[in-house]
Amino acid sequence: MQKPAFDPGLTREFGAPLRRAVNKDGSFNVRRAGADWSAFHPWLSIVRMSWVGFILLVLGTYIAVNTAFALSYFAMAPDQVIGSSAPTEAGRFLNDFFFSAQSLTTVGYGNLAPNGLMANIVATMEALTGLMGFAVITGVLLARASKPSASIGYSRNALISPYQDGTAVMFRIANQRSNNLMEMEARVMLMTVCGPPEKPERKFELLSLERDEIMFFALTWTVVHPIDESSPLKGKTAEDLARLQAELIILVKGFDDTFSQTVHSRHSYRYDEFVWGAKFKSAFSVDPSGDLLLELNRLGDHQAVTVNVSAARASGDGPPLLDIAAGS
Repeated sequence: MQKPAFDPGLTREFGAPLRRAVNKDGSFNVRRAGADWSAFHPWLSIVRMSWVGFILLVLGTYIAVNTAFALSYFAMAPDQVIGSSAPTEAGRFLNDFFFSAQSLTTVGYGNLAPNGLMANIVATMEALTGLMGFAVITGVLLARASKPSASIGYSRNALISPYQDGTAVMFRIANQRSNNLMEMEARVMLMTVCGPPEKPERKFELLSLERDEIMFFALTWTVVHPIDESSPLKGKTAEDLARLQAELIILVKGFDDTFSQTVHSRHSYRYDEFVWGAKFKSAFSVDPSGDLLLELNRLGDHQAVTVNVSAARASGDGPPLLDIAAGS
């Protein structure tokens, strides 16, 4: 039986050029369609949405529920809610809205109160809705606050740089939060597109790293793949990588000491996000008090370097990997 080709779960066969496999925010470039209503999970959607979206959702739901119950009170006779009478209809509706808010939150200041059977029934239902609604909101807040997540910053570009007696592709990462991450691991995969134009096929190759794990993630970590004899990047030029639609796909995971759970982060660099003939500048220094200062805004800072052309030419028969203007 023939051994199947390596596929990390992103499929090897497709019928048209793709923008990229992994988006810049770490999500996969996949849009789902055709699922039925049972596939929708509101709890998961709310937990995963942004904080701004969550706050707007809570405020919008609160206003909508209050308005719905206020309309119910407004449709009753004015004497059904004591204290809601007003010279104008707009004023009466506003009083009903405030009474709805007091009933929903079970505050009950006393200046507004239900006075009839229907008003008491609606107020009772609204109080129950408020108790259940706020319980759900509390649960979602707890789920969102306790959900472990990594905020790992990546350098804007991956660099093709001199490395020992040859060259290497490298990128730099750092923890953007103050929590402690440790036992970090990195896996880097090269995706290329090959085959005839009428039937393109993806090829995935795991890249060997100079160091694929570190114990502590207190400063920056420059992840380096040496371009040696076994590297699939051996002898490749910028034009070769563009023709192959090359993309580095990165998976980083580590242990979050705050939540005592493993966190993951994904990223990718396309061929047009490589900087050839450059090296990273230092992103940390020692301040006057003797403490290390990590400047996250300098994570991707780099400078042009002189490339050892003779070493680069040794990497293959074709055009040298770095036989171009440094820093281009």
